[in-house]
Amino acid sequence: MDRRSFLVGSGAVLASPSFAQADPWADISARASALDQCNALAIRQSGRIVLSQVFRGPSIGRAVPIKSVSKTVVAALTGAALDRGEIASLEARLGDVAPQLIPREADPRVAGITIANLITMQAGLERTSGANYGGWVSSSNWVANALGREFVAEPGSRMLYSTGSFHVLGAVLSEVSGQSLRALARTRIGAPLGIEIPSWTRDPQGRYLGGNEMSLTLEGMVRFGEMYRQNGTFDGVQVLSADWVKRSFEVRTRSAFSGLNYGYGWFLGSGAGVPYALARGYGGQIICVAPTVELTLALTSDPTQPARSGGYFGDIKNLIEGQILPAAQTQMG
Repeated sequence: MDRRSFLVGSGAVLASPSFAQADPWADISARASALDQCNALAIRQSGRIVLSQVFRGPSIGRAVPIKSVSKTVVAALTGAALDRGEIASLEARLGDVAPQLIPREADPRVAGITIANLITMQAGLERTSGANYGGWVSSSNWVANALGREFVAEPGSRMLYSTGSFHVLGAVLSEVSGQSLRALARTRIGAPLGIEIPSWTRDPQGRYLGGNEMSLTLEGMVRFGEMYRQNGTFDGVQVLSADWVKRSFEVRTRSAFSGLNYGYGWFLGSGAGVPYALARGYGGQIICVAPTVELTLALTSDPTQPARSGGYFGDIKNLIEGQILPAAQTQMG
């Protein structure tokens, strides 16, 4: 066993081939390693580490880009703001909670966009992701640019995957709390979970990017998922309310790209009859939580390569639904 891996099976002894073949986690490790974009995989079941291994890329203790998994962190911070009464409800309107963020030239309907519309990416405004991303981050004011776009759908009608929606949401959280998004992430998520959250990209106004470019270690990703799996608690500390976690895992809309449902910051699916919630970032950065089988996993990948639903992300999804969740069921007895 080298420094880059730690693999534990249910009574498995890795030096013995016969035991390794009987260990489902060893088989899953081999399958993940065979995915040439996959850098590392960690799995906890019932709070116990059953697999933690680096196949290629950065060392296991190094913080790595989690890309759009950052959106799930911002969603968690939205729950923290609600828990503290900084936002009255998800139906609070942008024009009421942070009117100063709305540019003068924006469509009057922008003021009526709710926090719920932002967190589910149903604001109705033209997307800033995909082909529009480069132009958006090249603009002089990312919040104003996102809110100054044309409406292409009615707010609340359908999901339009857009980092701009989460950047606006992050700006709202900063406005209502009086703290930067980095400070909120470090004090409300990082500190109770015992994880470091390095600085990340800021916009021209100095606001930390909401929805992309955060970095976490593999263990940090697992701890974040474990907190959700345990109804908002970690190591005996209530980080988020159980009500927020429950609401986050309820279907709010559906992704036209992956076909998965979407809650508050989490894609929602099912495999082998086991429901799961999944945070997904570009290139194949993943946190997956399956509370009914007491499982949390984190998977990191090459952040420079795409992970499309019909390609590498499909491979990850098949690994989770076809191998990992059935193995977790078996281990539950």
